[in-house]
Amino acid sequence: MLPTLKPAGEGLRTWIFQVIFESDTRLAKGFDIVLIGLILASVTVVLLDSVPAYDAAYGGVFNILEWSFTGLFTLELAVRLYCLERPARYLRSFYGIIDLVSILPTWLVLVVPGAQSLVVIRLLRVLRIFRVLRLMQFVGEGRLLVEALRRSGHQILLFLFTVFMLVTIFGSLIYMIEPPEAGFTSIPVSIYWGIVTLTTVGYGDITPTTPLGQFISMTVMLMGYSIIAIPTGVFSAEVIRSIRADRYSDEACPGCGHDRHEEKAQYCLKCGTWLDENTEDPREAERREEAERAAAEEQASAAPNGEEQNGEEQEKGKEKKNKDADDDRDDA
Repeated sequence: MLPTLKPAGEGLRTWIFQVIFESDTRLAKGFDIVLIGLILASVTVVLLDSVPAYDAAYGGVFNILEWSFTGLFTLELAVRLYCLERPARYLRSFYGIIDLVSILPTWLVLVVPGAQSLVVIRLLRVLRIFRVLRLMQFVGEGRLLVEALRRSGHQILLFLFTVFMLVTIFGSLIYMIEPPEAGFTSIPVSIYWGIVTLTTVGYGDITPTTPLGQFISMTVMLMGYSIIAIPTGVFSAEVIRSIRADRYSDEACPGCGHDRHEEKAQYCLKCGTWLDENTEDPREAERREEAERAAAEEQASAAPNGEEQNGEEQEKGKEKKNKDADDDRDDA
């Protein structure tokens, strides 16, 4: 939902980009917290302004607060676009569209002429509630939910299609069985009854009066209890799969072939083999260093013994030469 963004240049724009679009510094986290507080406060103002009693008593205050929030969010959007290398790319993204939708209604009120457009103005003011969607960008786990919805989309669509066929069939049956006086005046109305009954909501505005119609109602309600948990189970399974995919890697161990390791695991869970084949196992490097160190120590300890032995041999050679010289003098 948020494309890959880059700062427009070095210096001030890079610093603004790091504060607004990142959250790894204290200043960036503070900016996110302040922005969340402003969004919640603006949504609260919109909610309270929709209550007639509060609007009559504090309408002027709400108007001032709304213009203040709109001004701040407009300034924030302008700063976001200023620090980006490709601002149009951000405006086409999900959060860019939400940013525009959250501030445009208030500004459009200034250019909508005539009292006959008061209804349009009221609808535009309601659009400001979409500011709450901006909170999604502060929830890291939202990515897992979106990914789970994407993976389970086909199963959920198949389930909805099956439910639609069931309510159409039962709605048509109940339309043929029940009299119009009971409220089943058309097949679409009967399908509405089937949806309300299958979801076990039971408004009670339309109820069967014949024994066969009541039996069909019980059947539909029991079916609703049986199948209502299917999309929940599918979605839950995909959420768990997304969490596992985010946490575990599929890299196989070069030693035993085990392929379910945590993302940041360095050694195999089963055999303890070093997983990164592109780098050397630190344990092997440590063993090699210890072997080299032991060999160096052995050579260092062997060197003095060799020198001492050579010295003894030299002393023996000198003594032999001296003895031979003495013997020659005696003979002479």
